[in-house]
Amino acid sequence: MQGTENQDRVMYWGTGRRKSAIARVRLVPGEGKVIVNKKPGEDYFNRIPGYIQRLKAPLETLGFESEYDILVNAHGGGLNGQADAVKLGVARALCQQDPGNRQPLKTEGYLTRDPRCKERKKYGLHKARKAPQFSKR
Repeated sequence: MQGTENQDRVMYWGTGRRKSAIARVRLVPGEGKVIVNKKPGEDYFNRIPGYIQRLKAPLETLGFESEYDILVNAHGGGLNGQADAVKLGVARALCQQDPGNRQPLKTEGYLTRDPRCKERKKYGLHKARKAPQFSKR
């Protein structure tokens, strides 16, 4: 993935995944707006400040919070998984922007993909591990 030049605008791409959520992230020079699925980020994440703060964290680590707009296409999962997927996508896009950004982001843990996801249901059980009530007789 490389930055693309489109009418004198440099764009950096990154893909993030978490649980069953997938986010395709573009960083475009701007003033720090967040747009998720063609909606303002605050509206998309129901004005919950923790989600917005979480996805801007990689930019704040490097001091770029007001230099790039974050444009996101997200699908799958819920808001929590999508916010974490966007965070990983932003961190990967910043690594593409400058390979020197990799070390500070890695020490903060923003480049680590969280592998935890829902375990599949097994036959004979109610859920992945929940068994029917045991009856001795």
